[in-house]
Amino acid sequence: MDHSGHGMMTDLPPFTLGRGLAWSADPFFLVACLLGLALYGWGVLRLTRRGDKWPVGRTVSFVVGVLSVALMMCTRLNDYGMVMFSVHMVQHMIISMVSPILLLLGAPITLALRALPPAGRGRKGPRELLLMLLHSRYMRIITHPAFTIPLFIASLYALYFTPLFDFLMGSSAGHIAMMVHFLAVGVVFFWPIMGVDPGPHRPGYLMRMLELFAGMPFHAFFGIALMMASAPMVGTFENPPASLGIDALSDQNAAGGIAWAFSEVPSVLVLLALLFQWYASEERRARRSDRAAERDGDRELAEYNAYLASLNARG
Repeated sequence: MDHSGHGMMTDLPPFTLGRGLAWSADPFFLVACLLGLALYGWGVLRLTRRGDKWPVGRTVSFVVGVLSVALMMCTRLNDYGMVMFSVHMVQHMIISMVSPILLLLGAPITLALRALPPAGRGRKGPRELLLMLLHSRYMRIITHPAFTIPLFIASLYALYFTPLFDFLMGSSAGHIAMMVHFLAVGVVFFWPIMGVDPGPHRPGYLMRMLELFAGMPFHAFFGIALMMASAPMVGTFENPPASLGIDALSDQNAAGGIAWAFSEVPSVLVLLALLFQWYASEERRARRSDRAAERDGDRELAEYNAYLASLNARG
């Protein structure tokens, strides 16, 4: 397939949903998705055989997250994303704002820490290396909002409004690297906000909400800028194949509308997940307080009974 960006794939038929979802796998993402599902399944199976429970909801969330990546990168949507700005923007938004949320709700790191066996005293196995990475200075930096929020914003403006986008779209390796970048940026942005897994940066719930909404206005403005542009802004999509029957500027306006919409919908979903986590956290705290108060009450009652018994003995 020619990824040069201009006049490529002119044999594509007009886009339809049925044709768009036909099988057209990108080998890199196909292998990555299958490997991710296999490793997660191994972890769940290991816990089950050990007699431990793993929430079904987490498994479903992770599997759907992997399948969302496969849908974007291993179907004909990926081919059309090379020549249609609107389809590419759907890929970008799903992979950077929907797939990471689903994957994080699957708690893959927690599963790995529970499933991987300890290496033994004085040795370092996969579990110990994972713990070292989680507690490293590198992870503290890339999950800090001073890093994640600017990175989230720059991934839009520095990519689409500079020649970098056309350069990356000029090769299959560049396109893969860009999509991996989108996924990674989404993971590091949403992980400290609503991820289930342990991490080096985990602020309070109000601060998480502020982090969530800090980058969204920039995201919305990016979509509006594409919608209001009077000329194509990205060279790759200036000359769509004639067989598609689309206008480059109209397609760009559609891409802007998609980017704008995705600054709202995933944010609401993450906010709901945050509120649910906050409520569950408060419930757990209340139960711990009740148990502590009950223990204190039992101890005080026992001390009082002992005091009465001592008085009775003296009498």
